[in-house]
Amino acid sequence: MNFQTDNPANELHTLRDYIRWAMTCFKQANLFYGHGTDNPWDEAVHLVLNAVHLPWDASHHVLDARLTTQEKQRILTFIRRRTEERIPLPYITGEAWYMGIPFYVDQRVLIPRSPIAELTEQLFSPWLRPGPVDHILDLCTGSGCIGIACAYQFPESQVDLVDISTDALKVAQKNIERHELTHRVHAIESDLFAGLSGKRYDLIVSNPPYVDLADFNSMPSEYQHEPKLALTSGSDGLDITRKILREASQYLAEDGLLVVEVGNSEQHIIDQFPQIPFTWAEFEKGGNGVFLLTAEELAQYARYF
Repeated sequence: MNFQTDNPANELHTLRDYIRWAMTCFKQANLFYGHGTDNPWDEAVHLVLNAVHLPWDASHHVLDARLTTQEKQRILTFIRRRTEERIPLPYITGEAWYMGIPFYVDQRVLIPRSPIAELTEQLFSPWLRPGPVDHILDLCTGSGCIGIACAYQFPESQVDLVDISTDALKVAQKNIERHELTHRVHAIESDLFAGLSGKRYDLIVSNPPYVDLADFNSMPSEYQHEPKLALTSGSDGLDITRKILREASQYLAEDGLLVVEVGNSEQHIIDQFPQIPFTWAEFEKGGNGVFLLTAEELAQYARYF
């Protein structure tokens, strides 16, 4: 679609018109979907409604509402950025949803999509021991979505959001304030555990960088807009994960639980640590590559890390 010569605003008038037209543009551009939607129709609905400040699940009755010239131009700008620049939709709208919770995002952080959400909804049962969960660590937090979701699920807890990126922590702080959790959720700049001396956690959850170089180089162009620091970690994607495995036991309570996502690098870690009895979560909603280890298991197999 040539936005320089075509003038669709002369022919399109309603939200429904623009949703239909946006879907056509997306299909012609052969976009990749993986940052909140998985098909052009849902992507078009989210884009058009967000452009006019309507919720994505607004009543279908509003779809025949006519648009002002300014609203039309805003929608067209969104469509152009999505199709010509291949910018993932949440970066255009400034919002992503995780576990049914809205989060502010921009290109300083990854777009939330971790399957850890499903474990969080289940309170990490049956692996997390019963009883109060007082202290939670979200390591490599990015936008803060995992830790903030945990804060909702464990309302008695104090949650630390840790990242090495100052820019990412600014986004995380914005989300802490958005959800009015400043009294329980705290953003901390730290290179993994380096700034957490003396702290112990009942639950450590981490979605660290884990994409190996081969996968990174073959990823769709949409992913090139995400911070490389948050995606890659050495040639096999596991430099940071290995460090987490070596150090986590020093920061877990005696009956604590470590949960780490390694995605498609799952086989790499199995091959490197064949002695370790990783528990690999199974997901009904899709996803893979999330392992769980108790503090006792980490201590028992520490010599292998």
